[in-house]
Amino acid sequence: MQKLTQIAAALAIGASISVSAIAADKAFVKVNGASVSQHLADAFIAEQTAKGAPDSPELRNAVREELIRRELLLQEAKKTGLDKKPEIAAQAEAARQAILIRNYVQEYIKKNPIQEAQLRAEYAKIKEQVGSTEYKARHILVKEEAEAKTIIENLKKGAKFEELAKQSIDPGSKDNGGELDWAAASNYVKPFADAMTGLAKGKYTEAPVKSDFGYHVILLDDSRPTSFPEFDEVKPRLMQQAQAQQITKMVDGLRAKAKVE
Repeated sequence: MQKLTQIAAALAIGASISVSAIAADKAFVKVNGASVSQHLADAFIAEQTAKGAPDSPELRNAVREELIRRELLLQEAKKTGLDKKPEIAAQAEAARQAILIRNYVQEYIKKNPIQEAQLRAEYAKIKEQVGSTEYKARHILVKEEAEAKTIIENLKKGAKFEELAKQSIDPGSKDNGGELDWAAASNYVKPFADAMTGLAKGKYTEAPVKSDFGYHVILLDDSRPTSFPEFDEVKPRLMQQAQAQQITKMVDGLRAKAKVE
């Protein structure tokens, strides 16, 4: 009994099937003389089995009870005239559109599958962009070039980089000795990346490095080979991104040909 109650709760909370989107067909159950569609029941059962619930008598009984309750509420709502209100009709139409669009997109993806070769090419491209080395750096960011030159002079006189970093206008690193996380050079703006990759371990830039953010003094703590995930590990994410790009391209094509008045 407890298991049946849990199934019913999942149906009541999680079901996203729009009654208006189900075409009339043979009755699954009748409530006060009104038929509840077999297609609607099948859709509820399919939604729950897709989430891992076994197709069992308990599930089918829970679906039956849930649809009875929904039909009773629907009948009461119609008695009050809610189905005649324009704002309610608009909500129903929006739900119908969402279901149709979701199913169309799913069918489009099935008919136009992303090939693994495309995913592997994207994986190789990303690896090349990231590079084979990642860096652990520190920096001090200031607004004026003269400030950066003064910091460099103080470093030459033996001042500690961590102490001078308190002058930085970068709130994310100033209180941590200017320390930045391990990252590939591609994570930084080009002037910063070019200066950083040209440093030897433990060395700092002896001239201010100008970027759109201001003037940097950069210290390279260390470098190491990039730890890059294997293809199979990132394949699901690559597939998701490729499908999103595919749908965007398809929609853009439709938009370009559409007559909009």
